Amino acid sequence: MEVASRQPYYFGDIGCWAERTELHKAAALGQTSQLRHLIQGGASVNVVAVDSITPLHEACLRGEAQCVKLLLDAGAQVDARNVDGSTPLCDACSAGSVECVKLLLEHGAQANPSLTSRTASPLHEACMGGNSACAKLLITVGAHLEAYDLYYGTPLHVACVNEHTDCVKVLLNAGAKVNAARLHETPLHHAAKNMQVEMIEVLVEFGANIYARDQHNRKPVDYTAPGSASAACLHFYETSPMSLQQLSRLAVRKKLGTTALKVISQLEIPKLLISYLCYR
Repeated sequence: MEVASRQPYYFGDIGCWAERTELHKAAALGQTSQLRHLIQGGASVNVVAVDSITPLHEACLRGEAQCVKLLLDAGAQVDARNVDGSTPLCDACSAGSVECVKLLLEHGAQANPSLTSRTASPLHEACMGGNSACAKLLITVGAHLEAYDLYYGTPLHVACVNEHTDCVKVLLNAGAKVNAARLHETPLHHAAKNMQVEMIEVLVEFGANIYARDQHNRKPVDYTAPGSASAACLHFYETSPMSLQQLSRLAVRKKLGTTALKVISQLEIPKLLISYLCYR
């Protein structure tokens, strides 16, 4: 028996609890004309479904930038949270939509929303999906490189676990801590587990500790298959100390921290040296 109307109920502009509405559907399917029609007809852009999903969440999850713009211009709450605590910016980063991310940031979306036990940061979401362009955008507006997720650790951990070397490079060049640990497990442990040779090389070049031991007292090399390329790579680093040139670069980058790229680019030194210090 039908106990509730299928037609959503609107209360001013603060939204309400409802099943998925026509507004949600239009936003999710990228139906801009229908969405505009509904908004002009008085539909609340902040109506929420039973899981706290708003039409803006729907549009961002699917990378529908035109719908995102329509909703934001009509007053959609840019930092609305769903039942898991995720904001539209988290969803746009997960979807890898640079255009949606730009729109949300232009409308004041927080790059560093408070985290809960069920929430990952927008930067975590970008790195989880391998969306390095979104990660770069977030970093330029001050996203916390060391934002800590209870289950995943830092964004660098997430990028390594999910085998996204491009994101690893973006994070490290921005100044992320290469030896950040979760339960004593470093990003290099994850790269070794996944047999990612290029990622291992990048991490070590940025100062990863090849002797770090996790909660099981195991080094990164202990997670590689004997005779594999990743094992050979780590064994090479164990037997071949870094050059003075490499150590000097690490010292400079460590001293400058997250300001390294900006400061180095302004130094009156040869361009070749600037490129080396910036890992180009």
